Amino acid sequence: MADDRTNDTAFWNGKRVCVTGGAGFVGKVLCRRLVSRGCPAVFVPHRSEYDLTNADAVKRMYEDASPDIVFHLAAQVGGIGANRRYPGKFFHDNLAMGLNLIEQGRCFGVEKFVQIGTVCSYPKYCPVPFHEDNLWDGYPEDTNAPYGIAKKALLVMLQAYRQEYGFNGIFIMPVNLYGPGDNFDPQSSHVIPALIRKFHEAVALGLTTVRCWGTGRPSREFLYVDDAAAAMVTAAQCYDSRAPINIGTGAEISIRELAELIAELVGFDGKIEWDPTQPDGQPRRCLDVSRAAERLGWRASVDLRTGLERTIHWWKRRCELFATAPCEESLTVQPA
Repeated sequence: MADDRTNDTAFWNGKRVCVTGGAGFVGKVLCRRLVSRGCPAVFVPHRSEYDLTNADAVKRMYEDASPDIVFHLAAQVGGIGANRRYPGKFFHDNLAMGLNLIEQGRCFGVEKFVQIGTVCSYPKYCPVPFHEDNLWDGYPEDTNAPYGIAKKALLVMLQAYRQEYGFNGIFIMPVNLYGPGDNFDPQSSHVIPALIRKFHEAVALGLTTVRCWGTGRPSREFLYVDDAAAAMVTAAQCYDSRAPINIGTGAEISIRELAELIAELVGFDGKIEWDPTQPDGQPRRCLDVSRAAERLGWRASVDLRTGLERTIHWWKRRCELFATAPCEESLTVQPA
């Protein structure tokens, strides 16, 4: 099931909750779910007011929010192109935000700290499906390594703080997320929004060919954003282990098959060309989600086709409302 294990509001009644990244793609969905579960107020620190890479700003955030529970979703993240352009920034900012938020969370005595990790932390050549016990069995795929290692270091920090201080921090590793409200910026988007925009604009321009990075052979697993938010809420309620926990569907699809499916749903019937001179990224991504099923009683409920249809509908509606013009940079699609 995708919904939370319990439908009552007892757990969240009176809880003060802080969601970093709460104004973002996943954060907005999580905040709505928390409010629907009876959380009286959710504090969302905005970047203009709180630079989470700065320790003093994070301390001020905790003073202003006085949270019982913190969800740390804020991140510097992007597709292969962004990872190649900003490896130093991705490493520094993601590590700095987590270091500051966990340390100040300890100092302020928060009840629960929910750290959102990433599938990018897994080794490049990890046995499929990826099991949490394989997390340390090799180096991540090169373009993802700065981001993935920064996140994985925060898992070590939470485990160390649990051991030394009794700090209740948990580490959730979602697979690639998508859905309405996703980032469709061609400079930084992941593969699903990039493909949706690409094919939609190709139809609008009457193009007969779409060009995509790589070979199309790598596989990926995708989780609908509402399912991800439900898992996060459930984990905050009932998961208290030092062990990381995967969140996904347990089903993979090749990038080539994904592109063909999105083209069909968007209405593009032209040719898809692949550029093998560009990187593919990690060869395969598919999670073992048995721990989430056993420990959380949680399973994803939205299948890929349904989730894509909802996301495409949202994007088309947005284009109609805001008259989004085709963007030249979107004519090349990068894998995640």
